[in-house]
Amino acid sequence: MLWVKVLHVISVIAWMAALLYLPRLLVYHADAAAGSESSEIFKVMERRLLKAIATPAMLATWIFGIWVASLQDVWAEGWLIVKLALVVLLSAFHMALAKWVRLFASDANERPARFFRIANEVPTVIMIAAVILVIIKPF
Repeated sequence: MLWVKVLHVISVIAWMAALLYLPRLLVYHADAAAGSESSEIFKVMERRLLKAIATPAMLATWIFGIWVASLQDVWAEGWLIVKLALVVLLSAFHMALAKWVRLFASDANERPARFFRIANEVPTVIMIAAVILVIIKPF
């Protein structure tokens, strides 16, 4: 059981690192001219971060999280239901990031850097709420 928790926490850390870094890359990419050398470097960095770290970490987070919840039999607890809703929101944010990366890859981004600066705060707020729910278990 403890090893499953360890794997879940490691997965969450990797996923959150990617969700916090990828929007920051998009901020810088939005300021780079399409077709420039820096834009092409950002495309590679974004694709690798998304495909090699973020997506596998998200999948591992879901797998190990479901496993931990099953081992602890906490499915009916209010804090877990709310936490799962937050994880669904993070997963939706992940999918939005994937869409934005595809738009940048095809030089079709139309959003300013400011949009990505604001988007960069979304995973932080959700993460704080999820950690509070897991540690405090307010309901």
